[in-house]
Amino acid sequence: MSRALVTGGAGFLGRNLSARLIAEGYEVVVLDDMSSPSPLGAHEDATVVEGSVVEPPPLPGPFDRIYHLASPASPPRYLLDPIGTLRTGAEGTRQMLDLAEREGSRFLLASTSEVYGDPTQHPQSEDYPGSVEVTSTRACYDEAKRYAEAVTYAYHRQGRVPEIRVVRIFNTYGPGMAPNDGRVVSNFITQALQGRPLSLHGDGSQTRSFCYVDDLIDGIWLLSNSDVTVPVNIGSAEEMSMKDLADRVVEALGDTGIEHHPLPESDPVRRRPDLTRARELLGWEPGVSLEMGLPPTMEYFKSVLDA
Repeated sequence: MSRALVTGGAGFLGRNLSARLIAEGYEVVVLDDMSSPSPLGAHEDATVVEGSVVEPPPLPGPFDRIYHLASPASPPRYLLDPIGTLRTGAEGTRQMLDLAEREGSRFLLASTSEVYGDPTQHPQSEDYPGSVEVTSTRACYDEAKRYAEAVTYAYHRQGRVPEIRVVRIFNTYGPGMAPNDGRVVSNFITQALQGRPLSLHGDGSQTRSFCYVDDLIDGIWLLSNSDVTVPVNIGSAEEMSMKDLADRVVEALGDTGIEHHPLPESDPVRRRPDLTRARELLGWEPGVSLEMGLPPTMEYFKSVLDA
């Protein structure tokens, strides 16, 4: 049986990816420090090792594949420990690349649309170098992921890890998110369900493109099975303002009011992926619209909050 290591495998995306790998016949080992787990926890059929990618404990290899997802991913989480976030992206990625070199593993790095910063190109294609303000508070995450990509390609070019894949993940939502995750979809739904006003930053005109988690996992699976070594955007092309998202949540769950807040530092004004590479190289594109994906996400949050 093929074996895979999923770092960050107890988190939102890691848990969903583990489920897919197990369904595909993989034996899965999860490495997670449990700093930001999904309410669902690690998959029940995975072997869980608690520990950090920065100083990894002994792991029960060998591994045919390493899926490196470990990192805080929402602003409230990574801003709590900016140095730890940087170390996870830098030293943690190097440690996992060293493991991939020793094991002869195929290595997939979960990067992010944050490498594009507050973009001046729209939509963002993979050859856009980005516009990151390195002295901003947000840079701890942006630069950690940019470095993680750079060190991954350095190992690849030197022949130390020949099999690398890099996915740039755009905003993702769906079952498995934590109610206190701090990202806008979980914030709005949780606040509405609890009868609290929705927290709208700025005037709500800033945009994001929201990809349902099942679509994202399909994209990661296809990329990991391909021979594509260039970075690939995976996300939704359905761009939406934060005000429009709030309106959709209000329509579904009731009007609990709006509470306005200042825009966070270096918050991107617009973000939407150019999916040309994903379509042409992987034959992938998202199939779940926000209209389709919000209802099961809301039902999931109801079950978590009622538990």
